[in-house]
Amino acid sequence: MNQLSKRRIAIGSLFFLAGLSFASWASRIPDVQLKFSFSEAQLGTLLLGLPIGAMVALPLAGWAVHRFGSKIVVILSAVGYSVFLPLIGFSDSLLVLIPVVVVFGMLGNTMNISLNTQALALEDNYGRSILASLHGLWSLAGFTGAGIGAMMIYFDLLPRFHFLIISCITLLIILLTHSFLVQDKRSGGGSGMVFKMPEGLLLRIGGIAFLGMLSEGCMFDWSGVYFKKVVEIEARFVALGYVAFMGAMAGGRFVIDKLINRFGRILIIRLSGFFIFSGLMISVIFPYPLPATLGFLVVGLGVAAIVPTSYSIAGRSKDYPPSVALAIISTISFFGFLIGPPMIGFIAELLSLKVSFVLVAFAGLGITLLSSIKMDVFESLKRVTKDSAV
Repeated sequence: MNQLSKRRIAIGSLFFLAGLSFASWASRIPDVQLKFSFSEAQLGTLLLGLPIGAMVALPLAGWAVHRFGSKIVVILSAVGYSVFLPLIGFSDSLLVLIPVVVVFGMLGNTMNISLNTQALALEDNYGRSILASLHGLWSLAGFTGAGIGAMMIYFDLLPRFHFLIISCITLLIILLTHSFLVQDKRSGGGSGMVFKMPEGLLLRIGGIAFLGMLSEGCMFDWSGVYFKKVVEIEARFVALGYVAFMGAMAGGRFVIDKLINRFGRILIIRLSGFFIFSGLMISVIFPYPLPATLGFLVVGLGVAAIVPTSYSIAGRSKDYPPSVALAIISTISFFGFLIGPPMIGFIAELLSLKVSFVLVAFAGLGITLLSSIKMDVFESLKRVTKDSAV
C-alpha cells in the first residue's frame, strides 16, 4: 500500500470518527432530556448550543488552519471532540452541561473545516474527485452510531459510559492515523481572514450549498412528520421516508466521485438540483407510501453530492486559501440548514405541509439554475481533472 492510500485511509477514518461521535450524542438526546427533566422547549434551547458553537468556530477554524496548518488543528480538535463527548454524559448540572455542549459544537465544526482542508489537498494529489466518498464515511458512521446507541439503550447502559466507550474508540483511531496527515504548504504567516466580498465563485457555490443544506435540513427534521400527517402511513412505518432519504444520501456519496470524474462537477450539481426538485414533487403529487418513499430516496441522491462537491469547488478559490474558503462556504450553507426547518413549520402553519415541500422543491431548481448561468465564474475549475469541458 503506497503512502497516498495510507493517507486516504487515515483521513477517511477521521471522517468516520466525526460521524460516530455526533451520532452517538444524537442517539442519547432523549436520555439527556429525561435526566434533566427538560420540557420540549428547554431541550430545544439546549440543542441550540451545538449550532451556536459551530458558528463561533467557523471564522476561528479558518484562521487557525491558515496560521498553523490543518494537521495540528485536525489532531487537536479530534482529541477535544472525543474528550468532550463523555463530558456531556458526566455533566450533572446545567451550568456544566450547556458550555460543554457549546464547546462540543465548536470542536466538531473546527474538525470539519480542518479535516476537509486535508481532504482537498489529498484530492489534488490524486488528481480526481474523492471528497464525496469521504463524506460518505461520515454518513455511514451516522448509521453505525445510531445502531450502537440503540444497543446501548437496550442494555440500559448510561450515556456517560456509552460515550466513554466511543471516546476510547475514537482516541485509538486518532493515535493510529495522526502520523499519516500532512502539514499544509499554505500554512504560516498572515491571518487568512480578509473581510471583503467573496469572489463570484464562492458566492455562487455558497448559494448552491445554502439551498442544498436548506433541503437537507428540511428532510432531517420534517420527513417523519410528512409521512405521519400527509402520507398518513401506519405509525410503525413513519420513519420509512427518513430511512430512504438517509440511505440514498449515504450510499450515493460512495458513487458520486466516479460520476464526477466521468462527467464533471458542474453537471453533477445540475442533476442533483433536478433530483431534489423531482423527488419532492413526486412526494407531493403522489402522497402515498410507495411513491413518497421513492421520492424521498431520489431527494437523498440529489442531496448526496451538494456539500462535498461544493467544498471541492470552493477549495479552488483564487482569492482565499482552502481553509478560509471552506469556512465561508460552511457559514453560508449552515444558515440554510438552520433556516430551512423552521421555515417549513411557519409555511405549514399558514398554508400546508405540502405547500412547504413544494417551496423546498424549488430550492432544487435554484441549484440547477445557479450551476447553469454565467459559467465564467467556474473558470478556475478548468485546471481540475475532468472539468476541462466546463
